[in-house]
Amino acid sequence: MFRKTAIALLLAASGVSAHAALNAGDIAFTSFNADEDGLSFVALADIDANTTVFFSDNEWTGSAFTTGESYNQWSSGASVIAAGTVVRFAAYDKTTLSASLGTLSRVTVSGSANWGIANSSETIYAYLGTDAVTPTTFLAAITNGTFDANGPLTNTGLTDGETAIRLNTIVGGTPDYAEYTGARSGLTADEYLELLTDPANWNVDATSGSYASTVPDTTAFQIAVVPEPETYALMLAGLGLIGFAARRRK
Repeated sequence: MFRKTAIALLLAASGVSAHAALNAGDIAFTSFNADEDGLSFVALADIDANTTVFFSDNEWTGSAFTTGESYNQWSSGASVIAAGTVVRFAAYDKTTLSASLGTLSRVTVSGSANWGIANSSETIYAYLGTDAVTPTTFLAAITNGTFDANGPLTNTGLTDGETAIRLNTIVGGTPDYAEYTGARSGLTADEYLELLTDPANWNVDATSGSYASTVPDTTAFQIAVVPEPETYALMLAGLGLIGFAARRRK
């Protein structure tokens, strides 16, 4: 009994337990390609099996989405997707959509039919929801325009430069291609998020070049784990129970 309890505590301390639901900043975009109609993102926390994340380029008004553009949903699949994994979407505007992991599919919503990613004034949101038009938790957002005019962050819980990224803050204009080029090893999830939401760490197109055949870097991020203070307490408690059980057996 004592050994089972101790093992359970140690498993909890090491993170081998049910994962928490995703929150803002638990994923972050790593590329945006309006020419190829594709994008990619990194999981900065483990994503549970059979998780559904919605993506929309309809503008959020602060209380609802507008219509006229697209809704897609991504199912993570039957296995946990480990933190640090990069997922790429391609052919976002085609009948058959492509995802490097899981399954990407369209969601039919009345009034929304434009499936392409625009090379100007475009904002894409990633979120959890009861359905595609009813978000419950916004996870990330990316825009090649502005969050004021082309898709506000009002009431999303997202913040430009912290959990969302505006690509044109450095190059100006409305870039049709951008890709994160910063570090992918040695940092914590929070440290990566800080880099991923800063356009200074991105290669952002400023010349309206052609990127239809460009494939983004999908190298996984190596995430350094920093134990929480309570984790140390759990580990010590578990070790104490193991020691106690060992003494009783003598």
